[in-house]
Amino acid sequence: MKILVTGGLGFIGSHTVVELQNEGFEVIVVDNLSNTSLSVLDGIQNITGIVPAFEQLDLRDKQKVSDFFNRHTDIEGVIHFAASKAVGESVGNPLLYYENNINVLVYILQELEKKSASNLIFSSSCTVYGQAETMPITEDSSVQTAMSPYGNTKQIGEEIITDAAKATHINAILLRYFNPIGSHPSAEIGELPLGVPQNLVPFITQTGIGLRQELSVYGNDYPTPDGTAVRDYIHVVDLAKAHVIAMQRLLNKKNVAKVETFNLGTGTGSSVLEVIHAFEKVSGQKLPYKIVARREGDITEAYANTHKANTILGWKAESTLEEAMASAWKWEQKIRS
Repeated sequence: MKILVTGGLGFIGSHTVVELQNEGFEVIVVDNLSNTSLSVLDGIQNITGIVPAFEQLDLRDKQKVSDFFNRHTDIEGVIHFAASKAVGESVGNPLLYYENNINVLVYILQELEKKSASNLIFSSSCTVYGQAETMPITEDSSVQTAMSPYGNTKQIGEEIITDAAKATHINAILLRYFNPIGSHPSAEIGELPLGVPQNLVPFITQTGIGLRQELSVYGNDYPTPDGTAVRDYIHVVDLAKAHVIAMQRLLNKKNVAKVETFNLGTGTGSSVLEVIHAFEKVSGQKLPYKIVARREGDITEAYANTHKANTILGWKAESTLEEAMASAWKWEQKIRS
């Protein structure tokens, strides 16, 4: 079966391509290379022995999206990663986020609407919960007012998919993931942000390798045990495997609703300082960091209740925080060597 992976050379996308190919799927990747590199294809091939089909395409061009689907009529499922994803950047450039994250989704859904069988896995986020009222967060937790334009695009995206599914034969699974980190154990692929990283772990590893002078910790006055913000950090390989299981669920018509939603996390919250200490333990070095003011758009804490994914999907995160940090460090050392 042929699966389209949009943003398939990105961090989570590339790891998902690997897991799809490991399970025997034929994969076609679309990416505009705005935040990744063609070299990721080599990494995927080195792991799986297979080079996925690839087209460089800006999905914001509606006509090119239509032309693509007209050329690839045998696609049986879409895993949609292609989106802008940094909370801080979205606050400063909201219109970019609305164009890239909303328009592209609509164009893809319009093409899926034309097909006889349409299965979509949507890359959503725990940001849809805003600052949840209780921890851990379940799928039934109320969706709060978004704290950033990025979070709002994920909320709106979920609403668009739900409305489209009601009116068409599209079936979808919304995967709300928490904070993906780490890299493939082979160190052939990993997180490869262009420019200054927007996420914590690559900033940690770049600081550890000497590329950055020091890490900025945004706030130490949160109402948490050590004052720093708490998140649920999940190994990217565990996350990628969940996408394959979710796609198999749709293809095998095991879904019990047109749109299903699952949290993907470890179920454990870790503070920024705990992540720093985990890095220091696996790397054997001290990390220079400083406490700075809180960052607009950030919430206090978020970690998942994963019972639904564990029981219904039969999926569970396997890797520890230290294992994830060790793999991220191995990847950083490789790409800087």
